[in-house]
Amino acid sequence: MNSLVGMTTSEITELLTSIGQPSYRGKQISAWIYRRGATSFDQMTDLSSSLRQRLAEQSSVGLPEPQHRAKSDDGVVKYVQAFHDGQSVESVYLPYEDRVSACLSSQVGCAAGCTFCATAQGGLARNLTAGEIVGQYLRMQSESERRISHVVYMGMGEPMWNYDEVIKSIRLLGDEVGLSYRHITVSTVGVPAGIVALAKENIPVTLALSLHAPDDETRSRMIPTGRKWKIDEILSACAQYAQITQRNLTFEYLLIGGVNDSLEQAAELARVLNRYHLPGNVNLIPFNYVETEQGFRRPSRDSIGIFRAELEKRGRTTTQRMTRGQQVSAACGQLRRMHESDKRSVTIELTELGMGKC
Repeated sequence: MNSLVGMTTSEITELLTSIGQPSYRGKQISAWIYRRGATSFDQMTDLSSSLRQRLAEQSSVGLPEPQHRAKSDDGVVKYVQAFHDGQSVESVYLPYEDRVSACLSSQVGCAAGCTFCATAQGGLARNLTAGEIVGQYLRMQSESERRISHVVYMGMGEPMWNYDEVIKSIRLLGDEVGLSYRHITVSTVGVPAGIVALAKENIPVTLALSLHAPDDETRSRMIPTGRKWKIDEILSACAQYAQITQRNLTFEYLLIGGVNDSLEQAAELARVLNRYHLPGNVNLIPFNYVETEQGFRRPSRDSIGIFRAELEKRGRTTTQRMTRGQQVSAACGQLRRMHESDKRSVTIELTELGMGKC
């Protein structure tokens, strides 16, 4: 059965003409799915009932089904969305005063093995298709009264390890859904070949690097892929990205108490970024609780302030991520793991878990 989400307008048009329909039907159906929020053929009221029935018999719109929703007091909604094969991922709806963002997953699970991440504890099951990635956005948009204007690829998975489908999904969000490419952010743990390839796509998205440490020894303890790609190699790729695209980057830095939050590490972080003349801001993310073998803890308020002040003193624009969604386990991988545990009659209190970033 054909899933229409994931197809371009031209591909949907080709499908419709192959069953004897005029080409404009493909444009109508594409608009219903990508622009008007239809989740079923029954909602496409300018199609004849016979055509709608025929489409339903041989195709599906193809949106994932929400298995679970959890809403926080601050308006954040965490979804567990399931696909045709029963696999599920997390997606997050993030409303702000001036915009609404959607955090999307690119893989079912993740193979990066980051020691601070709940997703990594479950390993990698499979890649998502472009339709499954875009479908997360469309499902959340269908339930939102506000337009979702921004997308971040910061959910489950490493986008660069599902490169072709991620790029296709970005183009669908821009060309079919109508999002501004400048409102799309792709986050990576640091895959040099993928970073350079993205630069050459000529898509003005924002690249976010999950750096998390200024030196290879500390980073390799946090991110096992750090043993394969050293910081110099990753930042060299980032420098090529900045040169090719003429765009700023975002450097994500998860602050963990006693691990990477010292004054000396802040100074070294500024030095290494400045050495490569890398434009962009450092986004500090104070760690919120995820149970880990290492017993990671949140840094103190004072150490966060000292770390930030040192970066700014050394010329680095620094922001601090707003902590949101704590009541709904907004850290990557937490809610899906809890939902699966609930099905096995294991109870975990939502309020014990907080927000983080893979």
